[in-house]
Amino acid sequence: MGARQGAVVAAALVAVVAPRCITAAPLDLLAASETADDPAEKSGENWPGSAFFFARDAFDPVPGALRSEHVLGLDRVQAAPATAFRGLTALDSYRALHCLTSAIYYEAGSEPEDGQRAVAQVVLNRVRHPAWPKSICGVIYQGSERTDSRCQFTFSCDGSMTRLASIEGWVRARRIASQALAGLVYRPVGLATYYHSLAVRPDWAATMRPVAVIGAHIFYRPPGIEGTPAAFRISYPGRETQSGPSRPIWSIKPLPLDPIPAPTAPLPAPAPASRPPAPEAGLPQSDIRPEYRTSGRPLI
Repeated sequence: MGARQGAVVAAALVAVVAPRCITAAPLDLLAASETADDPAEKSGENWPGSAFFFARDAFDPVPGALRSEHVLGLDRVQAAPATAFRGLTALDSYRALHCLTSAIYYEAGSEPEDGQRAVAQVVLNRVRHPAWPKSICGVIYQGSERTDSRCQFTFSCDGSMTRLASIEGWVRARRIASQALAGLVYRPVGLATYYHSLAVRPDWAATMRPVAVIGAHIFYRPPGIEGTPAAFRISYPGRETQSGPSRPIWSIKPLPLDPIPAPTAPLPAPAPASRPPAPEAGLPQSDIRPEYRTSGRPLI
């Protein structure tokens, strides 16, 4: 019995002391480790989608296409012509700047400037293409009245604009929007009119020609003549009639009315109006005294 108790006590001591020894060893190894940090994970230099630039064979760039820190060219592009987008009035110019700033901030607010300039260029490319509205705000808020989150720019109909913008991020987006409206062209995006996040793969992407991966988005241009400079022939009229999303249109179906049942039997004829009973014989007839005959008539 004594030997068994001794074995139990020894096992308990091992259970108490062993975790301390096991835990201490890895901590000592970590403290002595001087392994260099992964160059792809430098603080302050990453953005959503940056991992795709370090993935092997993620994309197959075309020889001669632009490639830089934030841009991976997938096709040789022809830059859009330098065009200044000026409003007819000060109000038109203000609305254009505000709408484009909102698109840049809510679509690519956490990306490098390359990603933000690419989004701005896509908006301006659409303004000059006949397939889209002829105003900057009209392009950005196209379909914002829909309630199924299928607007052209999702931030305009998915509730993103209820999030308060940061001052620093808004100022940067406004600066980029102002430069784009003044005629500064972002060449790497070319004549792209479509883009989507690297986190999704929409069905329409298979019908488009990829242009470049910039920031967290991949950009496309339409195939055929619709993606050539000849298609971008619309001049900016300078009229901005809206400054924000359109009001949602809710499809309300009328409630069905209950049918009125047909009468099964003819309604009874109304009873004749009752007449006052005839005075009994021998009782005096009541009459209005002459001094009260005008009582109740209006004075004027």
